[in-house]
Amino acid sequence: MSVNGILYTKAMAKKILVIEDDKDIRDTIVYVLEEEGYEVVSSEDSKILKSLDHIAPHMILLDNWLTEWKSDANGEQISRELKSNPATSHIPVIIVSAVSNIKEIAASGLADGYLRKPFNLAELIAIVKKHLK
Repeated sequence: MSVNGILYTKAMAKKILVIEDDKDIRDTIVYVLEEEGYEVVSSEDSKILKSLDHIAPHMILLDNWLTEWKSDANGEQISRELKSNPATSHIPVIIVSAVSNIKEIAASGLADGYLRKPFNLAELIAIVKKHLK
């Protein structure tokens, strides 16, 4: 959009990286967050983290059990690596999982928060807004 010769783009929107292997859940999260005005980049696996510098997200929503990792790493370990790295420690990480001990997993992974599956859409929006001020 252009007003008085000034070009306004969607660049003002906060960018959220969603890593979730369940397509239905991933698509729902992407849809809801885009409707809220966020720019969303999504992936079914954590390989996208290799492009983190290029993506430059303001937040990461991270599924705790990614099928492609098998026993190599989980959301807790990925979160701990991100939060322990000075280059990425400033990015809020929210672990998403259905496990009963999600609070402990998030704390152990140094995550900024957690979202328990199944979640309602108001909970999703609330946690994103809380960590993206």
